[in-house]
Amino acid sequence: MVATTQMACSWDVKQNVQKAEDLVNQAAQAGAKIVLLQELFERQYFPQKQKPEFMNFASPQEDDLAVNELKKLAKKLKIVIPVSFFEKKNQNRYNSLTVIDADGTILETYRKSHIPDDVGYEEKYYFTPGDTGFKVWNTQYGKIGIGICWDQWFPEAARCMALQGAQFIFYPSAIGSVPGHPDIDSRGHWQRTIQGHAAANLVPIIVSNRVGLETIDDSQINFYGSSFITDQTGKIVEQADDHSESVLVHSFDLEKIQATQNSWGLFRDRRPDLYKPILSLDGNVR
Repeated sequence: MVATTQMACSWDVKQNVQKAEDLVNQAAQAGAKIVLLQELFERQYFPQKQKPEFMNFASPQEDDLAVNELKKLAKKLKIVIPVSFFEKKNQNRYNSLTVIDADGTILETYRKSHIPDDVGYEEKYYFTPGDTGFKVWNTQYGKIGIGICWDQWFPEAARCMALQGAQFIFYPSAIGSVPGHPDIDSRGHWQRTIQGHAAANLVPIIVSNRVGLETIDDSQINFYGSSFITDQTGKIVEQADDHSESVLVHSFDLEKIQATQNSWGLFRDRRPDLYKPILSLDGNVR
């Protein structure tokens, strides 16, 4: 059984971490064994604006409050918790995530591969592009793949994780309105894109998004929540609303999912020898 969550964030790190713990506890009480939290939940979404002082939010993994607190909770509840955090490593800063296994062990760290640059989502100012490649973690409750927010728009990322044996794919996110452009609403597009990844790879996908209005100076983003879980065909089986702090829990039959993958033969029929254009930026094979 897996779970996703969504919550509103303040600038109070301790308060946000406590709120995250409360949601994880709710999910665990409902039977969830893997619980997803949203992207960069320790504070408000600071990449909304370019501010040099926000660089100081970054910390080494071993010093991050959320990682350390949720490590204790994962061990206590015997569950798996992926944790998103702002990582400082020497002179670089990354939008990173680590997976805490059900015994409290911290597994490998993933660094966000695709870094967006848009009005209100100015991440290239803060984050060095990740150098880890796409990962799959072998946890006590199965093999999971995880991308971070902008990664979820790229089918290549989901396919790489599926090829490595991911039984579930998780996406912690921070997506909402675009400052100064009230006519833009990407929610439907966002969900359909991820549903397509699930359907094309026959893998359930679990998504967590933040919720609520966040203001920095003259900029505002209304994060639209709508966290969801799909089955292996891309059908949304659990859906949060656009304004409430929520916990969604869903149970999957891994043997049934494997039988579906076997019957379709999508991985059997792939033709990597024909996919060379995808290794280039412009589609030309040289």
